[in-house]
Amino acid sequence: MTELLAQLHYSFSITGPIFLMLGLGIYLKRIGMLTEDFIETGSKLVFNLTLPAMLFLSVARANISEIGNPDLLLFALGANILTYALFELVASRAIPQKKDRGVVVQGAFRANTGIIGLAYASNAFGETGLALGSLYVAVITVAYNVLAVITLSRSNPNLPSLNAGFLLRSIIKNPLIISILCALPFSLLAVPLPELITKSGGYFAGMTLPLALLCTGASLDFNQLRQEPANTQFASVGKLLLSPLLITLAGIAIGFRELELGLIFLMSAAPTAAASYVMARSMGGNAYLAANIIAVTTLGSIFTSSLGITLLRTFKLVN
Repeated sequence: MTELLAQLHYSFSITGPIFLMLGLGIYLKRIGMLTEDFIETGSKLVFNLTLPAMLFLSVARANISEIGNPDLLLFALGANILTYALFELVASRAIPQKKDRGVVVQGAFRANTGIIGLAYASNAFGETGLALGSLYVAVITVAYNVLAVITLSRSNPNLPSLNAGFLLRSIIKNPLIISILCALPFSLLAVPLPELITKSGGYFAGMTLPLALLCTGASLDFNQLRQEPANTQFASVGKLLLSPLLITLAGIAIGFRELELGLIFLMSAAPTAAASYVMARSMGGNAYLAANIIAVTTLGSIFTSSLGITLLRTFKLVN
């Protein structure tokens, strides 16, 4: 019993701060301190400046040769693609409205690795987890963008063929991918960053997780949850239970343990990415359904992530 309580205490030390920041965002929005303009501006600031700065510094100052296991990144890529294919197959039979299938599939497989996933990794494993998590984000962000465009195009009758131009632009212009690619030469060649860059970049990087979590909490709209509950539940079960369960079990079977297995679980257990709303809206999908899925999985992830990391530590798979 004492051991179980210790494991629960550890798991909530990872997810608890995130839950509090999300809750604070909800409260500040309710009392009017966080406005819609602030949320929109803050979210753009995070995506375009502060999060790229954090990823750049994490990767540039890390020893990629020691922590950047190519097998882990290949596994993450393959596992997420297979999970996407599974949800596509199931949704084609379980979701009668074809126009909503792409939104449901995207909500079930596309995790918020760039904000909440990295926050989990940082809380659990410190700077090493943050650096390895940044590489994970770089690889998986490309896959998420490609797969999201494919599934949304397949389900939208107004988009008979894949929009290759939109897909290519979404990858080339993605600030997260750009920042990590720029950081790799500094890490691989062990080139030290100037103090001016590390200090000024550190100011931006330090803003990322608090601001992102506040904006995420403030943007949750629970009034929309009464709309289309069945599709929301389908995507939420896929994101919160099936995706992390299948990907983590595959990681265990292949032989990942400790930091790498913990990262696999925490990234796959992260809630649906906020970018899924933007993508659904820009491609003519059901934006209200996308918002519902984000709201449910963001709150549910706190509990499922805590339970999962507790089980992994109980069975001595993660230290």
